[in-house]
Formats: sequence, structure tokens, C-alpha cells
Amino acid sequence: MSAILSADDLNDFISPGVACIKPVETLPAAPTPPLSDLEHEVILDGQQPTTNPNTPAQISLTDCLACSGCVTSAEAVLVSLQSHAELLSVLDSAPGLRVVPQAGGGNFKVEGLENSNAKLFVASVSPQTRASLAAVAGRGVTEREAGRMVEQLLMGGEGLRAGGRWNNGFTWVVDTNTAREASLVLGAEEALDSSSNVAKPILTSSCPGWVCYAEKTHPHVLPHISRVKSPQALMGTLLKTALSKTLGISPDRIWHLAVMPCFDKKLEASREELTDAVWNGDGKPRRGVRDVDCVITSKEILMLTESRNIDFFSLDKTPIPASSSLRIPFPDPNLHRFLFLRPTRRRNSQADPMAGTSGGNLYYTLQYVSERHPGSRIESARGRNADVVEYTVRSAAGEPLFKAARYYGFRNIQNLVRKLKPARPSRMPGVTRKPMGGKPAGGLEYAYIEVMACPGGCTNGGGQVKVDDAVVLERRGLSGAEAGAKPGPREQKEWLALVDEAYFSAEDSDAEIDEVEAEDAEMVNGGSDGSDLVGGISPSYIQDTLAHWASITGIDVGRLAYTTYREVMSDVGKSNSKAGAARDTERVVQLAGKIGGGW
Repeated sequence: MSAILSADDLNDFISPGVACIKPVETLPAAPTPPLSDLEHEVILDGQQPTTNPNTPAQISLTDCLACSGCVTSAEAVLVSLQSHAELLSVLDSAPGLRVVPQAGGGNFKVEGLENSNAKLFVASVSPQTRASLAAVAGRGVTEREAGRMVEQLLMGGEGLRAGGRWNNGFTWVVDTNTAREASLVLGAEEALDSSSNVAKPILTSSCPGWVCYAEKTHPHVLPHISRVKSPQALMGTLLKTALSKTLGISPDRIWHLAVMPCFDKKLEASREELTDAVWNGDGKPRRGVRDVDCVITSKEILMLTESRNIDFFSLDKTPIPASSSLRIPFPDPNLHRFLFLRPTRRRNSQADPMAGTSGGNLYYTLQYVSERHPGSRIESARGRNADVVEYTVRSAAGEPLFKAARYYGFRNIQNLVRKLKPARPSRMPGVTRKPMGGKPAGGLEYAYIEVMACPGGCTNGGGQVKVDDAVVLERRGLSGAEAGAKPGPREQKEWLALVDEAYFSAEDSDAEIDEVEAEDAEMVNGGSDGSDLVGGISPSYIQDTLAHWASITGIDVGRLAYTTYREVMSDVGKSNSKAGAARDTERVVQLAGKIGGGW
């Protein structure tokens, strides 16, 4: 498995006091099975031993890898191939491809194609990762400065390029916020489209832990899940399609790294729906060249620097100069402006605390509705706990126009899917059962629901640096008994508040626009006059950019920006083989061999 996935990490997404969501069945006593190196007993913090004679529940690492507790063995293999070690292995496999702008502008030459192992390295970094690393750095380091440090690591001369067999680095490092803005606009339009084939209420799809859970345990909610790709998936498709078409190279020569706050993003990257088979083939999901080749987490960034003997916190917090030879313009000028020029009004869409720290799908949709009804207002009401909030857009006269909600954490998600479960037909003739709670069809009156697996949202993802990690203790100057004391709920809450503060520092850091971001600064939202801005984002500019992307690639926007879901039958807990003799580890190896495609 990945180097950072160990027995100590079995509760990545389960904070103290939160019960495991995997159902535990009471089975008859059975002979003691042979020990497996993948199996560990899961005991939640604070849980007291009982006198129950039943054997404690045994949940394997394969079970616990995803938030949903139902990841398949094949997916476990795919995830194991995504780590900082795999990244270093690929970087050292061959000299990287070099993109050279040609005289006169507009044309680019790719050097090094004669080596079949050579790749063009590109990366995308999430704002939650930058916030986590900023909190670890401390001393007033902002989210933007942490992003520049990551860029220096991946692109700069003092980062990965300073070591390794071939001194390889990344040609472009982009911010997933740009793809997030496109996802927000498409999601809002989908929610208000009366002709949409997505059932109401629409459930957001950016959280792969939630999607994994729905596909494997509650297929009845799949018609409700938004078809809009997550920011990671959308950025992966954009980079692979645009670069392969404009540079004239095969998608498999482009290697895309995504830096994310969540382990489950590794599962998302492994989906057959997110490969070139969909956008470059017949549109049907199957194995192919993945849009995202590797996902590493915020914590793995620090493991990456440690592997190369780089002090992450000493990296330069200033951007790589625009005049540097490392600054190569993106082959398409329109997409270059979209990806790299981020004026203040666009970044403010992240800095609004009302939007939360998970991308702001719900809040943007509420703003989108409100903008279309002058005088309307957005009201909120807390639900049964802090991770359930109900929202209503009311007209100037006080009439409800749009109802939505937020459900974070698996305890709340279980309640949500239970309400969406269709009523079972009655066995008695002439009797019709009503949906649960007497609600309208579907069991809920909401039109839109933001769903996230992690309590507190994405800044609390399982791949984020935690308050009890050694690097945090070291930078806080704690040692001995202080360092050995396990942090309680108060310390964890305070740490998450620091990460959230760093996340929202995006607005404060806008006061300093560096020379790279100041270039063509008048191109706010691609030249929009700002008349249609919603939450700092211009829907018309997003639509124009998507149309341009489709035109240069020759691929329909439907294939580029939307995805599909399917019911998945998990093999966890089933017989290892017909003979019943193969052990879990042997079965995983067999499945890995069947995957193929270099995965």
C-alpha cells in the first residue's frame, strides 16, 4: 500500500467519538482464520472493552481505505500506485519532455519525443492543500504564499529540479480554483435547468468518498448526483485534452499530478469514467489514459520534500519571475489567461466564509438564484448539528424561491440517503405507501444538497496535516511529554480553525498582486465588464472559455465537463475464490494483474 497508509491511519475520516459507518453483522462463531497482514482490529478512541462474547469486528485496511468503508481490492491496488514514491519514480524514469516556444509566438515545439518513456509533467494544486501547509508553516504565512512554495518545489530550481537522476521538474503548476469556478457555474445552471435529466434534489459530486459510498451501498441515489465533474477531474480533462491537441502529442505522454486534501481523490483519479476513452473514444467508460495520473495529499508533499532532503519551509515564498526560462506560456493564449491570471475579483469567490471550505457549490448556487431575483435574500437555519444547515432563498415579498441544504459527515449522509430511499410497494392490494416523513417524492423538499464525507468539509480531509503530526509538534516547539500527549477535541478544533483561517486568507493576500498575476490584470474574468458577476465569477466568461476549449479540441462540452456514475458491487467480505483457498493478499495481486494499462 501507499507509504502513508498504515494501521495507524485506519480512521483517517473518523474523528474521535464518530462511529464507523460500516455495518457490522453478528455472525456465528467460526474457526480462527489464518492471519492476514492486511487485517487490523478497529477500536475507536474512548471505546471501552465489553463483556460481549462475540469476536470484535475485524475490518481490513482494504475496507477502511475509503470513507465509505467499501473500497474494492482492485481500487486498493490502484490507490497504492499513487504516492510520493511513485511520483519520484516517474520523475527519474527518463528525461522530461521540453516545450520550447518558437520565434514569432504562437507555435511550440516539443523536444525529447524520441524517448518513449519521456513525459511532460504538469500539476494542479488545491486551495485546501495550500491552507493546510500554510497552517503548518505558521508565522503568518498565507494560503497564496504556501502555494508559491509548492510551485517552487515542483517547478523551481531549488525544488525537485535540484536532484534526481534527470533533474526533472514540472512545466506548469495550476490552481484548481480555476476549474472550481467552471464547476460552480455548471452546477448552478444544472440545478436551475428544468429540463435536466438529474433527479431533484440534486446532490453534489465533488466528494469522491460520498460518490464511492453511494455507488456501492445506495444506488437509489445515483439519479440525484450531479453530472458535473469535480474540479480535480475537470482540470485533468482540460490539461490532457488541451495539451495533447495543441502540442500534437499523445495523452499518454502527459503526466498530471494532483495535490489534494483527501485520500479518496486517489480513487476518483482511478475511475474509468475519467479517461481518454470517454473524450477521445466512443464516450463509453473503460480503461484508458487517465486524466489524472497520480494524486498525492498535503501530508505527502512534506514526505516528498523529506525524500529529496528539501526543507519545504525554507522554500522561496515569492513567485517564479515572469522572465524566468521556467515560465513557459500555455500553448493556447485564451486558456493561459483562464489558468494563470487570477485577478482579485475572481479569487474573492474563495474568500467568502459563507461559501465554506469545500469549494462553495451550495453557496454559489444560492447566489446564482438570488441574483436572478432582485430584492431576494438568503436565509439559513442550523439543522440537528453544525454539519447540517438548511438554506432558503426568499423573494422580496418573503416567498420561498429555492430551498437547499448542506450535509457533511457520514452520520448525516446516512440520514440523508435514508430520506431519499423510495417507498417499498405494499403487499396489500390497493394500499400505497408514502415516502418517509410524508415528504414529496424523493422524501425531501430541497432542490439542491451539498454533500461532503468529512465533518467540517474539505479542509478536514484525511490527507491533510494533522495537529498531532510530528512536523506540527516540531514547528510548535513541543517535545517530551507535551509532544506525547494525544490532542483532544479542543486542540483538533483549534487546529482546524487555523487551517480555515489560512484558507480564507486568500482575500487578504490579494492586496499584493505579483508580477506574474499582474500581467494583463485588466483581463478581469477574461475581459468581462463585470455586469454578470456572481460571487466574483462571470458565468458568461466561463461559458465562453468552455466553448473555446471545445472548439480547439473538437470535443463536445458534454464529454469534457460532465461524467456518469454506476452501481458498483464491492468484493469486500466475499469468498476469495471458488475454492476458498486464496488469501486476501494473493487475491489483490491477481486483481492487479487483471487491471492492465500500466496501472
